[in-house]
Amino acid sequence: MSQMDIAGGITAEMRAGCRVATVAVKGMDFHVPVAVGDIVSCYADIQNVGRSSITVLVEAWVLRRRDIHNPIKATEGVFTYVAIDDEGVKKSVPPE
Repeated sequence: MSQMDIAGGITAEMRAGCRVATVAVKGMDFHVPVAVGDIVSCYADIQNVGRSSITVLVEAWVLRRRDIHNPIKATEGVFTYVAIDDEGVKKSVPPE
């Protein structure tokens, strides 16, 4: 889950053009466990941009060591970030 938060945070930060902070995680679905030795890849897609918040769908996919050619979706969740300035105060996300 922390890797997913990092992936979503990078995506939100690139869109916001400034630092962001995670304010909510909802709709977390765990499909299969991630095992030791699995290769994990996280993919993020912006779902919504508000005045100061950005909602990102993040999926985590795994490649099993013995079956490296068949990725499996392990987890997905919706993360919400808020844009913040250098003092940690909420700020507006600029229009695209």
